[in-house]
Amino acid sequence: MRRALLGLASGCLGLSLFAAPAVAQSYNNPQGQQIASAAPSGNYGGGFLQFLLTGGQRAAYNEPGAAYPGVSQPGQPQRAIDPVFLRQEVDYAGHERPGTIVIDTQRKFLFLVEKDGKALRYGVGVGREGFAWTGVEKISRKAEWPDWTPPVEMLKRRPDLPTHMAGGPDNPLGARALYLGGSLYRIHGTNEPYTIGTSVSSGCIRMMNQDVIDLYGRVGVGTKVIVM
Repeated sequence: MRRALLGLASGCLGLSLFAAPAVAQSYNNPQGQQIASAAPSGNYGGGFLQFLLTGGQRAAYNEPGAAYPGVSQPGQPQRAIDPVFLRQEVDYAGHERPGTIVIDTQRKFLFLVEKDGKALRYGVGVGREGFAWTGVEKISRKAEWPDWTPPVEMLKRRPDLPTHMAGGPDNPLGARALYLGGSLYRIHGTNEPYTIGTSVSSGCIRMMNQDVIDLYGRVGVGTKVIVM
């Protein structure tokens, strides 16, 4: 199986944050094998023309054309994950209601807002230049170890990719996927965790598998997602 990836880009979130210590965690793959984590502890779309933070309206997608997972090029170097991107509870100065997901694409963080001025902060990978979008969406569907079918446009650019890939550790969508509205954008895991903290994808938000499993268990369909 060829390895692949995905993510999302653009924006800025003005928050006041103070990191708390992180704790190690493990997760299970589809075969039930426990995998130790290095870090502690979600139809074709696009074209929505409403802007971010306008009373819960839908997203403004700036990506030119179709939204789909971005696939890494062969030989992409691996790197260590900066500890700042490990999951941790932080102080949060925003005004969103608890349970809201806020994604700061400039700083590469996803926040799950909690009560009393706190939030869980996760490191994420986001979209590369030309695949940026900002907006407000809701989680419309959740999937465990989702399958992946690259769209025609991607296969034209990368004919070496499979036309379909079953869910599992080699799948670019990782352990979980949280689908955003009616678009193809997702918050999902990745089989290339070293891309966390970078701009690499074609519009989706990627997380380390242990982190997306944690987030998946904390949020439900209908959760508000703000991408900045």
